[in-house]
Amino acid sequence: MAPVLVQEHAALVHGLCVAAGIAAGAAVLALEVRRRGAADERLLVVVAGVVVGGALGMRAAGLVRLVQAGDASLLVQAWETGAKSVLGGLCGAYVGALVGKRLAGYPHRTGALFAPAVALGLAVGRVGCFLTEPVGQPTDLPWALRGAHPSFLYEIAFHATALVVLLALRDRLADPADLLVGYLTAYALFRLWVETTRTNDVLVVGLTGSQWVVLLALPLLLARCTRIRLAPREPQEPRHQEAVA
Repeated sequence: MAPVLVQEHAALVHGLCVAAGIAAGAAVLALEVRRRGAADERLLVVVAGVVVGGALGMRAAGLVRLVQAGDASLLVQAWETGAKSVLGGLCGAYVGALVGKRLAGYPHRTGALFAPAVALGLAVGRVGCFLTEPVGQPTDLPWALRGAHPSFLYEIAFHATALVVLLALRDRLADPADLLVGYLTAYALFRLWVETTRTNDVLVVGLTGSQWVVLLALPLLLARCTRIRLAPREPQEPRHQEAVA
């Protein structure tokens, strides 16, 4: 199934959408840092680690194609096509955050700051995938786009919905940093399903490379989710009734 709208300038359009997603995420991150009073110069090093790690992860994920094909001549092509891998970007960003924290000596968890930013950034960035990549597997569902699943629209809707939920829960968890854990777990489960609507190549045992990455990460994510707790409600002071004369 051919790309939806853009073919001739696909790389440019995709790159602009990714840049817009990064800008939108950065704006939300800055607002959340200000709202939580978490301004710290060391946080800039963490953010730099996230950006660099995410970019490298997106590229490096293309090497999966190289391993699958078994052709070393595809190294450059694999590096280029990896720029569209969201899962690779998330993994790289996570590692980059850990490295940034270690280098800067930043001791605090940052999930509460990054979760809404990542959700908005992915919702915006996936517009580029929708405009430039194959639509999805054939289907006769009423909302089919040219006879195929609008798989990237599914993902845009997921991240937009996740953003609303994250904003609603951001002050209701005992540890706000667990917002990111819950969001990534929900995305992993969603990704397992949405891959079945896409045209990605099957790697092994009927599963795509993305599904295998998710299956490897899910046990750790689910284990972390068992520790998520709602914040205890603050006791309300009793209202004193006025004496009736």
